[in-house]
Amino acid sequence: MFGLSETLTIVLILCIICACVFEFINGFHDTANAVATVIYTHSLPPTTAVIWSGIWNSIGVFFGGISVAMSIVNLLPPETLINQEIMQNIAMILALLFSAIIWNLGTWRLGLPVSSSHTLIGSILGVAMVFSLLEGNGLTAVNWDKATGIGLSLLISPLLGFGLTLLVMIALKKYVKDKDFFKPPSGKQPPRPLIRSLLVLSCTSVSYAHGSNDGQKGIGLMMLILISIAPLSFAIDRSKNTYDMEPHVEVALKKSILLDDVWLNPIDRAIANQVKAELFDLKQTFDKHDPALGIPETEFFDMRKDILFVSKHFNQLKKSGALQSLRKEDIKEAELAIVQMKKFTEYVPFWVVLIISISLGVGTMVGWKRIVVTIGEKIGKEHLSYAQGASAELVAASTIGLASVSGLPVSTTQVLSSGIAGSMVSSNGIRNLQAATVRNIAIAWLLTLPVTAVLSGGIYALFRFFI
Repeated sequence: MFGLSETLTIVLILCIICACVFEFINGFHDTANAVATVIYTHSLPPTTAVIWSGIWNSIGVFFGGISVAMSIVNLLPPETLINQEIMQNIAMILALLFSAIIWNLGTWRLGLPVSSSHTLIGSILGVAMVFSLLEGNGLTAVNWDKATGIGLSLLISPLLGFGLTLLVMIALKKYVKDKDFFKPPSGKQPPRPLIRSLLVLSCTSVSYAHGSNDGQKGIGLMMLILISIAPLSFAIDRSKNTYDMEPHVEVALKKSILLDDVWLNPIDRAIANQVKAELFDLKQTFDKHDPALGIPETEFFDMRKDILFVSKHFNQLKKSGALQSLRKEDIKEAELAIVQMKKFTEYVPFWVVLIISISLGVGTMVGWKRIVVTIGEKIGKEHLSYAQGASAELVAASTIGLASVSGLPVSTTQVLSSGIAGSMVSSNGIRNLQAATVRNIAIAWLLTLPVTAVLSGGIYALFRFFI
C-alpha cells in the first residue's frame, strides 16, 4: 500500500482508523451544539434532529474547502516532519491521536462541552515541543506564528459568541413584537410553523458550519498522517502535471535574484541565499528530466521540501522588511508565484474528504444526549426560549463560517455555549447563569490546551523511547 512495507502499511491503517475515531468522537461531542435548541424547543424529534444534523455536517465537510486543514498541517514547521525518520513521525502521530481521543472521550463522559479544536491543537503543540526539547532545539518545532493566530481565534471566538448573541437578543426584544417568540415551549408541542422553520434553519446552519470547520481539522490530521508515513505518495499532488509548476518557479527565481543588488544585513542575506538555492534546486529538477516522461516520484519529497522552505524563508524576508527595496510589483509577482507553487503541496485527495465526512456525519448521529442536557438545561436557570436558541445558533453559524473562510479553526462548542450564556444574560443578567456549570465549562476550556499538550508530549516521549 503506497509503496510501504507490510509493517508500515499496518501502522498507517491504524493511524487512519484513529483519525476517523477522533472525527467520530468530534461528531457526537459537538452534535449538541446544533441540535440542543431544536430538541429543547420541540421543533424536531431527537432522532430526526441528529440525523438531519449529521447529513449537514457531512455536506459541510465537502464544501468547506481546505484552508483550515492546511492551518492544522502548517502548525508544524516544514523541518519537523520532513527531516526525521518515519518511525519518529509515527511516534508523533500516534501520540497526538491518543491524546486527543482520550481527552475528548473523558470530557464527553463528564458531559462537558469542550473544544475539539483546542484538543487537537494542544496535542499537536505538545508533541512538537517535546520533539524540540529532545532534539536540543529549544521550541523551534512549532510554527509559533501560526499557533499564535490560531490561539487568538480560539480565544476571541467565544467572546464574540457571547457578545453578539447578547446584542442580537437585545435587538430582537426591541423590534420583534411577538411575545411567544421569547417564551419557553409549552409542554411538548412544537412551535408555530414560522418559529419552527427559523429554528430548523439555525440548526442546519450550525451543522453545516461545524462540518466546514471541524471537518477540516480531521482532514488536516489525516494529511499529517499521510505525509508523515507515506511521504513519497503524498508529498506532491499527483492529480496535477508537475511541469505546470515550472513557470512559477522561474518567476520566483528571477525575482529572488533581484535581492543580489539590494543591501541586506547578514541574517537576511543568508535567508535570501537559501531562497535562491531552493528555487535553483527546483529549476534543476525540471531541467534534468523530460517533460513528456514526467518527474520520478522519488524526487517528489525533495520538491515538497524546497517549496515549503521557499515559502517559509520568503515570509521571513517579508516580515523582516528585507523586501522593502524591491518594487511592489516584483514582490507581488514573487508572492503569486509561490502561492501557485504551494498549490502542489496544499491539497487533499477526495477519498480523505469522503472518509472524514462519513466519520463526522455518523458520529453526529450517536452519543449526543450528555452534552445536549448541559447546553439545554445547565447553562441558564431558565428553560431555553425560541429566541435564545435561534439567536445563539445563528451567531455561532455566522462566526464559524467566517472563520472557515479565513482559514482559522475555531471551537463550535465554545462559540455556541457562550452564545447560549449570552442569551440567558440578556433576560435577567448574569444571575441567570448556573455558576457551577459555567465554572466547569470555563475550567475545561482553560485546561484543554495545557493538559492535551502535556498528555501528548508525555505519550510521544514514551513512544520515542521504545521506537
